[in-house]
Amino acid sequence: MNTPPPSRQRIFARIRAATQLAAETRSSVKGTSSVGQGFSPDNKPAQSMGAGRGGFQPTHLSPEVISSESLPRTYIRHGQLSPAARISLMIERLREYDAEVVECSPEELPNTIAAQLAASGKHKFVAPPGTPAAWMVTAAWQIQGLEWNIDHGLTTAEIEQAEGVVTAAFCGVADSGTIVLHHSPAEGRRVLTLLPDWHLCILRASQIVETLPEYFHRCPQPPALATWISGPSATADIEMTRIKGVHGPRFLHVILVRDE
Repeated sequence: MNTPPPSRQRIFARIRAATQLAAETRSSVKGTSSVGQGFSPDNKPAQSMGAGRGGFQPTHLSPEVISSESLPRTYIRHGQLSPAARISLMIERLREYDAEVVECSPEELPNTIAAQLAASGKHKFVAPPGTPAAWMVTAAWQIQGLEWNIDHGLTTAEIEQAEGVVTAAFCGVADSGTIVLHHSPAEGRRVLTLLPDWHLCILRASQIVETLPEYFHRCPQPPALATWISGPSATADIEMTRIKGVHGPRFLHVILVRDE
């Protein structure tokens, strides 16, 4: 009989511990009683009118009982890596996803972008309206036949004609190698990063955090829209055959700017 691997056992142990702690926390929430658990004082199931299925909402889903303030916060909330180790982990994770990563200084960024575009062999690119002019002008001077199409309300058909897209980023999570876009003027609309086959993303070292909670700490107000990118688009949903480009670009290139 095969024994579960240690990593799996550790995960299950954490889930059990969190579940038990959450149950204990709920039972100690002020005002919790048999009514709070979905029963009326006469010990019959209690329901109240609401937006739940069938027009009823169980009273045990009241905000008092499930308040976020009462939930345990025992998970890792801050990373322990040094800045250099955090950046190295981000690069390692990205490359594990088959993303191409190059590094440069802030002063080298325009020329590095031009070099990446030239190496791609592509010539038709789209860019968000907030893309710095220096990124585009330098590349236009160095690459013959380069075409920029700035997204001032481009149609999906116009975006699909592009061979690639260049965007900035909001954050990078080193632990998972994930790039997060909040679709600012320099990051562009979501459709810009889904339709083109090739994506060049500019990520600064100062934007990289180690853990997911640290990312949330950077945006106390939830963004209107966020896109999470963990490598080029790929799926193995059909017969366990890995196919690239189903949900987005097949190729992800990242320029990591050493601004720290």
